[in-house]
Amino acid sequence: QHWTDEFLRWDPERFDNLTQISLPMESIWVPDILINEFVDVGKSPHVPYVYVDHHGEVQNLKPIQVMTACSLDIYNFPFDVQNCSLTFTSWLHHIRDLNLSLWRQPELVKFDRSIFMNQGEWELLYILSHFQEFSVKSSDSYAEMKFYVVIRRRPLFYTVSLLLPSIFLMVMDIVGFYLPPNSGERVSFKITLLLGYSVFLIIVSDTLPATAVGTPLIGIYFVVCMALLVISLTETILIVRLVHKQDLQPHVPSWLKHLLLERATVLLCIRDRKKFSQSRTQSSDISRQVENNDSTAKLNHCSCEDPRECEVAAGVRSTPALASQAEGSLLMHGVLREITAIRQFLEKREEFRGVAHEWLQVGYVLDVLLFRAYLVAVLAYSATLGTLWSVWRDA
Repeated sequence: QHWTDEFLRWDPERFDNLTQISLPMESIWVPDILINEFVDVGKSPHVPYVYVDHHGEVQNLKPIQVMTACSLDIYNFPFDVQNCSLTFTSWLHHIRDLNLSLWRQPELVKFDRSIFMNQGEWELLYILSHFQEFSVKSSDSYAEMKFYVVIRRRPLFYTVSLLLPSIFLMVMDIVGFYLPPNSGERVSFKITLLLGYSVFLIIVSDTLPATAVGTPLIGIYFVVCMALLVISLTETILIVRLVHKQDLQPHVPSWLKHLLLERATVLLCIRDRKKFSQSRTQSSDISRQVENNDSTAKLNHCSCEDPRECEVAAGVRSTPALASQAEGSLLMHGVLREITAIRQFLEKREEFRGVAHEWLQVGYVLDVLLFRAYLVAVLAYSATLGTLWSVWRDA
């Protein structure tokens, strides 16, 4: 602080050319300049003297360290820029008794970083100064000098400790879609990722700034990432349900076959979509072959059922030959029954395999469809956040 006190002037020639002296601060008048944002006693060093020259100019070079209140806007955390104000004013002397002005030019004050300790979390951008007058209850006006300290947070620490782990977990969630849909490993993998992300949020909850004014965007980002992981797990459970225990499921509806195995394969540009049509024709060929085998077996069975017809066709036979023919016919009848049971079992198993193969194809196409939709949502969300943070960073 510099001010002029007309009661502290003297003629140097009368005092051995003495032009400057130091006086105790308690012995002279000192302006009551206070900081409105002052909230606590600072740890300023004790400087008990001021310098006075023969023109009455007083220099108070005492450094001041204060704790002030600043309203933080943490929406853009950790790429936020804060504007904190320091208001210097006098509450006892109005502007006719005590006026305020800058000792240096505002341009020199704006970009002066000579004594700023920039080794911490914040980076000083500039300091703006503004002079104004204000009055209380229509009384005399008071002078006020306000400084706006614009600082920017260094985001490297928070990017490494908060954003990169979350991005890595989301990338692993996307990679998990390449696990086979008919294996149960994907479900356990997704659940492990979800639990790991929950533990990660618990750890970083103390790092995020806590305020009731607003929620930082990075907090919303973490919540949306958690929601995406839950959606991914739900999609995996749905796919595993489709391709698991197919023997308990009915045939795939025709409209679902047409929608997923024909339309969706063309839409998704699946290269091996011809296999789906081949498998469907193979299943139809198998069913027609089974029907032909059924008719042939029935004809053979009917031709050998009656021994008298066999006797007419073979000619006249002896009585011992008729007895042996009857015994052979009974034995052949039992063998045919066993063969028929085996054939029905194989047909049933082939039918179950066909149903399982159809559901596996539906699950595969649906998995590719949901995976690409999930990938598009994640990329759009990442691009939006990256664009916003880059704009704020450049601003």
